This record gives sequence, structure tokens and C-alpha cells, in this order.
Amino acid sequence: MRILMLTDLYPPLIGGLEQHVRNLSHGLVGRGHRVTVATMSHGDLPRDESDHGVRVHRMGGLVQRVAGVTNPSGRPYVAPFPDPAVSLALRRLIADERPSIVHAHNWLLHSFLPLKKWSGARLVVSLHDYGVVCAKRSLMYGDGVCSGPAFAKCLRCAADHYGTARGMGITMANWSMQPAQWSAVDLYLPVSRAVVEGNQLAVRGLPHRILPNFVPDDIASRADPAHPALATLPAEPYLLFVGALSRLKGIDVLLRAYERMPAAPPLVLIGTVWPDTPQRLPHNVVLIPEAPHGAVMAAWRRSIAAVVPSVFPDPCPTVVMEAMASGVPVVASRVGGLPDLVLEGETGLLVPPGDAEALGAAMDRLARDPVMAARMGAAGKLRLNRFLASTVIDRLEGIYGELSSPRSWAATNRKSVT
Repeated sequence: MRILMLTDLYPPLIGGLEQHVRNLSHGLVGRGHRVTVATMSHGDLPRDESDHGVRVHRMGGLVQRVAGVTNPSGRPYVAPFPDPAVSLALRRLIADERPSIVHAHNWLLHSFLPLKKWSGARLVVSLHDYGVVCAKRSLMYGDGVCSGPAFAKCLRCAADHYGTARGMGITMANWSMQPAQWSAVDLYLPVSRAVVEGNQLAVRGLPHRILPNFVPDDIASRADPAHPALATLPAEPYLLFVGALSRLKGIDVLLRAYERMPAAPPLVLIGTVWPDTPQRLPHNVVLIPEAPHGAVMAAWRRSIAAVVPSVFPDPCPTVVMEAMASGVPVVASRVGGLPDLVLEGETGLLVPPGDAEALGAAMDRLARDPVMAARMGAAGKLRLNRFLASTVIDRLEGIYGELSSPRSWAATNRKSVT
């Protein structure tokens, strides 16, 4: 099968989504499919290259060339509307590759929409966030979870986040493109129940199936315990947070909770420092700002528990799967896709988001009861099977097959798809 992946960014630009698309593409190539990734150009990266059998094609966009129109990180910016230069590049690529499936992962989707009918391809869209209805993609309004989209409210919220002109432009584009997107997409693949609800897929009657994120089958064997980044790890067992050290990920809540714990074990933070990362860290907290994946997997092995204290509806964080693969129990917020991953009292403990007292009590409970922690860690390791690449890609291949067979897809699509 010929598959075209659409993603704003792709390695060597590194992030959770970029790595997901790469792992998915490699997995499909390993099963005999022809996979091409269309993504945005950046710096001196080559226009075309082969990444272990995956053809990577990078495109320059008209919006990208406008001075100052980039993400705050300096990475390429893709707007939620068709970019004429990107659409033209996609048309040439599709004529060359002739894909039967186009699988989009974010706003680059919009530049394909004018080509959908001409291409003859089926369009699948993985939803890793809330970008269908939320210009910020986080589904946060002020300091809380948004109750739902409303045009005036979204304009104000996006303006506060992006700046007035850019926020208004993104919001109006996102809203205006919704009808075209809904009519063109053959199937949405949200990563969790929360993403279904947040993007209002069910209430709008949009075809969808939940397909979670995944980790490689051999992820546990990828640990690199000798990596220099781990030199500052405590000698004794510790609590471990991995991810962006940001307010949305609950880093400030975690630090308040940790300070409440009596006789607390060390706390290790591994991740990217953000502008809203607290400047002062409590005693016995170790910060490792950046660490490669092998070092992170090694760090899980020595931890008491993983802590995932997100305050926004975190869609489907793979750090939970990494902890499960390492036999580590998880303390997480009861928000977003986290309850899909963590079974309360079985593979970990769930607490209300933003509740430092409850979070501290849950961490303390696992730290004081190693037998319970070991039992939950073992249960999580068994549960991981449904989040392995082999399992998820098996399901995706079945979906591709149905979409490519008009009779099979028509029969399936007559039923409620969830």
C-alpha cells in the first residue's frame, strides 16, 4: 500500500509527535508498505532524503516565508488554512507517489484539503490534541479546562495566547476551515476518549475510532544506564517526572505537593525547561534539563513511581507507557486521556488535577508501600501490550484496508464508529 504521511515537523526536529510519526512510518515500511512523509523545510535540512526506507520530502510554504511568522521556538509555522505553495508541492508529490491513503497528523492537513477529490486517496487524520476546535490545541481557557468552543471566547483566548493579530487570524482560519475538513476526512483517529469529547467528534456525528499512541515493542531494552546525563541521579530510589517542565504539565503543582510530603524520597525532573518553569526548586529535587531517550528509559528503572500531574486534558502521554514498560507504577491526574492509560488502584493512582494535597498523599502512599508499588508496576507491564507498536499498527493496517475497500468501508461506516 502507498501511504503519504502529513506532519508539520519531522526528525531531526524532536518532539513527541515527530517521534510518533517516525516510529509509525518505520513500522509500516517494515511491513512492506511504501511510506512517504511530507513535512516542512527547516534550515539546511535536505529537501529529499531516505530515513531507513521512509522517503522524507520537505516543503517550503508561502506563510513560512513571511518575516516573523514562526513558532516561538523558531521552528516552521504551519497555519490552519491552505498554503498555496504547500498545496502545489503536495500536488506534485501526490502525482509522483500516487498514495491510496493520506494520513495527516496536524494542521498541514489543510493544505491537502483542496487536493482531496483530485487525489482519489482516502484521508485519515490522527488527532493528538484538540486542534479541530481549539486554536491553542490545549483546550484550556484561562487557568481551567475549556467548557467548549464559542467564537468570541476563542478569539479572546487565542489573542491572549498568540497576540491579538496572530490569535485572531488563527482562530478565524480554524473556524472557517472546519466544514471543509469535516466533509473531506474519511476517518478521525483520536488518541483517547478525551480527544473524542474535546473535539466534539461524537456530537457532530464525525466518523472516528480511538487509536492510542504507542511505544516500540522493545522499548524496555533501549535503556542506556551509562549515559553521562544520569550522573546526578540520587543513589537511593526516587520519584520521577519526565516531560515539559511547564505549568500545563503540572510542574508547579508537583513541587507544592512534594514539599508537603514528610520524609520524602528524592524527586527527579527530566525534561525541557519552559519560561513558566519555577526558578526555585525544593531541597532534594534533581533537575536534568535534557536527556536522550535511552537515558530516560534507564532512569525509569531506578524510580519508585512515575508522576504525571498534568492540569490540562493531556491527550495520551507516552511517558506513562514508558513507565509501564519499566514496571513502574504511575501517579497521574484524573484528566484527559490519563484515565485511559492508568487503572486506578491497579496500575497506579489517580488524583484530581491541580490538587497538590491529593498528589502528595498519593506519592507518599507509594513511597511507603513498596509491595503495593511493585504489584501496580507489574500490572502496568501486562497492560502495556495494548499500547505496543505491533498491536496498534496491526489495528491501523486493518483500518487502512477497510478504507481502501469501498464495499468494506461502506458496511463499517453504516454503523456507529467509536
